[in-house]
Amino acid sequence: MKVSATELRQNLYRIIDTVLETGEPVEIARKGGSVRIVPDKKVTIWDRLEVHDVIRGEIEGPWDGIWDGEPELDSPERDASARGGA
Repeated sequence: MKVSATELRQNLYRIIDTVLETGEPVEIARKGGSVRIVPDKKVTIWDRLEVHDVIRGEIEGPWDGIWDGEPELDSPERDASARGGA
C-alpha cells in the first residue's frame, strides 16, 4: 500500500493498526523518496482467526435414546445380579 506523507499524518494510527493486523507494509512517498513501515514479526492467517464458541445446544442432548437403562457389562450392579445378589 502506498500513501503520501499527508495521508499518513491524517490517518497515522489507522495505518499503523492496519499494518499490524494484516502484516502488509505501507510505503510513504515524500520528496521523491520513500519510507516503509513494516511489522516486526510476520503475521499469518492463524494469527488473525477469531475465537468462537463451538458448543451448541445441551451437552446431554446427544445421549438421549442411546442408553437403554441397562447397566454396563463391567459395572458392579451387573456383576451382583449375575451372581444372584442384589
